[in-house]
Parts: sequence; structure tokens; C-alpha cells
Amino acid sequence: MEEFRISVPQADLDDLRDRLRRIRWPRALPTTGSAWDRGVPVDYLRSVVDRWLAYDWREWEERLNTFPQYVTRIDEQTIHFLHVRSPEPDAMPLILTHGWPGSVAEFLDILGPLTDPRSYGADPADAFHVVAPSVPGHGFSVPLEQPGWNHERIARAWAVLMSRLGYSRYGAQGGDTGSVVSPLVGGVDPDHVVGVHINGGLAFPKARPGDLDDLGPRDRAKLELAEHIRRTGTGYAEQQSTKPQTVSFALSDSPVGQLAWVLEKFHDWSDPTRALPEDAVALGHLLTDVSIYWFTNTSATSANLYYENRLVAEGTGRSGVPTGVAVFPTDPAIRHILEREHTITHWQEYDRGGHFAALEAPDLLVDDIRTFFRTLR
Repeated sequence: MEEFRISVPQADLDDLRDRLRRIRWPRALPTTGSAWDRGVPVDYLRSVVDRWLAYDWREWEERLNTFPQYVTRIDEQTIHFLHVRSPEPDAMPLILTHGWPGSVAEFLDILGPLTDPRSYGADPADAFHVVAPSVPGHGFSVPLEQPGWNHERIARAWAVLMSRLGYSRYGAQGGDTGSVVSPLVGGVDPDHVVGVHINGGLAFPKARPGDLDDLGPRDRAKLELAEHIRRTGTGYAEQQSTKPQTVSFALSDSPVGQLAWVLEKFHDWSDPTRALPEDAVALGHLLTDVSIYWFTNTSATSANLYYENRLVAEGTGRSGVPTGVAVFPTDPAIRHILEREHTITHWQEYDRGGHFAALEAPDLLVDDIRTFFRTLR
């Protein structure tokens, strides 16, 4: 393992600003419905680009670098990860997995409370040693050196990573991609994973006949939103799962293209009571996330995960590992359906937050993680 420090060359920062000043804006059609019906509105994106020009990457780079980072080689792939040890000697190891379009930067607001609860007015017995890897092909786990990096292969790499760090008993947590990978970590390493906590699964439930007949109003509302997203907002997934290289030419050459590609998801998946992405997630966090994709040139390799998962049937059977689920407003999670695949011992639904819970409602997510793992220590 080698220590790692983020250090984007100044030439790359200058190039980004130059490109942002020279963007050729597309023509926009008059709108008759929601301004977002056809995608990201031009006028709105202009305003975000203006703020990106004034954004201070160095400030966020320094903030990321306050946490210990490393790179190691697993299965012929460079893996970057944050490893934040708790000051509490009895802390539980916990591996966090981000998703797309996310990065380890989405954990900035929860790393402190998870690793050092005493300093945040919470019980020090709830402390964790946190390991937060960049998913292969995302962020600083680059370059992606081989095909085949699907969810299960990532889970196996995470098990190797935790073993290499000397953790023989640990928990796994994640949202989006992490909501799939974390249970798979429990499936491939059940002798060492004490529990799995997930949030932010966007997939429509794998329902059987009769599963959706007697749902309450809350579950029906979740499924209506999930169906709306499936009808109007999954074009990105079709593209990334079939021809990820093609779309990457536009995203790798245009920072505004990359910004729009990511910003649309923050609009569609964040707390539905928030009108604009930055109403749900601080704009600095949003721009940091997009900047990481831009500076690491990972539009193609991050999209590759969709392609790889289309090619395989994943799963290790029903998991016996205790599983906790935090359900936020945009999560279409139905308990009796998920219980076919997971041994659910904790289930909590929230009225605030959304798909990006670590950014939108870090207080709720941290409290839920603590509550779930408290009985497993």
C-alpha cells in the first residue's frame, strides 16, 4: 500500500476554466411543461457554469486531503481508498461504497460523525474505522485496466482490501452501486461481515404476481415515483449499459457536457420536495463531484460498470447476514420483496432526503447506521 494525496495539476485547472469560457451553448426549444421535461434547462446550466468558474477546487482538494488516503493493487487493478481510523479503540471497521454519479467526496460530511462520535456529541461506543474506496474506473481508482469489473468482482476486491487492512470482523454500507455491492460483500465474505446497511437502491422491485396488490399509500407513492423515473429518466442507463464508449467522447471533451450528465441525476433523484439540485445538495459538493469525474477523465470507465452488469447474472443466493435498510423518499424499497434476498433486521423510512442520503440528510443516515450496527458490535 502506498500513501496517496490528490494533487490536480494547475494546467488542468486552467484548461477547465478555458473550456468553460468557450462553451458553444445549444439552442433550446420553448417549454410548455416543466423546464426539466426535456433535460437540463440551458438557462439553469449557464448559471451553474458561472458558479463553476468561481468555484475553488483547491479548497475542496485540501478538504479531501485531510483524510488519510492510499492506493493498492487488487486483482490487477489500482484501488484508491480513504482509511479513516477512529480514536476509539473498540471502533468497528466499516467499508463504505459510493455509486454513480458519485465519488468518495460524498462521504465528507459523515466521516467525522462516524469515526469520532464523541466530538459530535454522540456515544463513543458507536464509533467506526471507515474505509471508503473509489469504485474501479471511478475517481482515483484509475486507469480501469481490464474488462469484467462488475458488482460481484468489486465485492470480492473489497473483501480482499479489508483483509489486507487486518480487519477480520467488519460491516459494509452503501447507496446506489453500494446498495448492490455491500450485500454482495456479505455474500462473498460471510465469515467476516457482521452486518450490511444499505440505502439508495433505484431499481424497481423484482415483484412477483400479487406482490403489489395490497400496498399502503406510502409504498404506492414510492412505486409511482420509481415508475416515473423508469419511464422518463433511464436513457442514461441504456446508453451506458450498451455503448458507454460512444457517449464518453462528448463527456470527456466537454466539461459542460459532463456537468449536465451528472446534474440531471441530482435533479431527478434528490428529495422531490426540492426544486433544484442545489436545494437538496450544496453546490460545492455537486461541483466537487463533477470536477472529480472531469479531472480523472472517468466518464467512459465509470459508465463501463453499467455495461459489465448487463452481461452477468449476479447474486450469491439469499444472504443470512443481518441487513439494515434506510429508506429515503426516492427509494422504491418494498420490505416484503427485499426480504426474499436479505435477512432484514432493521428497517426505517424517512420523509426527508433522497437518493444521495450522505449529502442530503447526513444526520439521518449516520444515526441510522449507528442504530443498526449497535446490536452487532
